[in-house]
Amino acid sequence: MSGLHQSSVRNRLLRAMSPEDYGTLRPYLTEVPLHVHDILIEPHKSIEHVYFPESGLGSVVAVSAENERVEVAHVGRDGMTSKAVIQGLDRSPNLTLVQVEGSALRMPSGALRDALEASASLRSLLNRYMYFSVVQIAQTALANGRFRINERLARWLLMCHDRLDGDDLAITHEYLALMLGVRRPGVTEAIHILEGVGMIKATRARVRILDRVALEEEAGDCYGVPEAEYARLIGRKADAAV
Repeated sequence: MSGLHQSSVRNRLLRAMSPEDYGTLRPYLTEVPLHVHDILIEPHKSIEHVYFPESGLGSVVAVSAENERVEVAHVGRDGMTSKAVIQGLDRSPNLTLVQVEGSALRMPSGALRDALEASASLRSLLNRYMYFSVVQIAQTALANGRFRINERLARWLLMCHDRLDGDDLAITHEYLALMLGVRRPGVTEAIHILEGVGMIKATRARVRILDRVALEEEAGDCYGVPEAEYARLIGRKADAAV
């Protein structure tokens, strides 16, 4: 998709690249749809492609040998999948799958490796993104270990809201339970708490954000550290046009 100009893409990481670096990647970028439950990265298998989401939402999920699962990170239009490729690796033990449908710009992982070897500025940007991802995972571990379910739910909804258009999130209770690593009754109770004070409106497969400010207050210290690091490391310039 050589005609895809940098000014027309919605992915914030692509927008933050220098025109020269984006120009290097542009011939390899192809727009593809993202369908719910599409697997973008399979655990322990060779990573063939890198995805830069334009819309929708993906989840990076840690998987145990007994197939226990919990989400450890989000990937939306703020970033990219296949972060192992940035580190020169060809596989990951984590699963990456689509949780909210949308679209992405996809490129062969080999082409990205070649571009990283050739450009110090691209390496610098993607290494900063890699660091942001480590911070996000660390904050998820902190949230899971030290915060109440309703605070963690508020954080998770804010993170989705940051990466999606509008206030309606197509999310089921089952998915929320998987992402938060808790049983469904715990998620249902937390939803009722947030809904009861007017922060959200929930149905079986959808959550509407009614009061983002109140959600941020509910999340408290559970939310904000990775977001501040993204602004510091990647910058806000890419946000303005999105």
